[in-house]
Amino acid sequence: MSLKFNLRQLEEHEIHLQGELPVAELAFDLQDELIRTEKPLHYDLEVEQLHDAILVQGSLSLVLNCECVRCLKPFEHEVALTDWALHLPLEGEDKVSIENDSIDLTPFVREDMLVEFPQHPLCKPECGGLKKKSKVRAADDKNEKPSPWTELDKLEL
Repeated sequence: MSLKFNLRQLEEHEIHLQGELPVAELAFDLQDELIRTEKPLHYDLEVEQLHDAILVQGSLSLVLNCECVRCLKPFEHEVALTDWALHLPLEGEDKVSIENDSIDLTPFVREDMLVEFPQHPLCKPECGGLKKKSKVRAADDKNEKPSPWTELDKLEL
């Protein structure tokens, strides 16, 4: 189930497309271990035919499951394109591919969403990263076993 529409429907009036697209249909093929796509893409689009092109306008949103690059905590990040627009020429060398009077918007949606994915996902901008050992824990470490370097540090050379 991809995001397609039939050109014949546009001959009379513009059409409204609204719903969810399973993330498997988008085939993001992510290589990043810190970003996972598990939830569907939500879309709300208006499609109209111009003289020699198709104009698609609307909004796209997708919730990503991420891990913070600093503290490794899991969090959700929403990628939202609220004023998304797409111009598809019907003629010329850049014309859109038409199959059985239908146009598939899925590759265009995939490309524009990927551009908006975070390169370095942060749970919050001021994230301090992994916490250092507490003073209590550091004191426990001192009581456990002295470092072999401690004796060497005492040497006066």
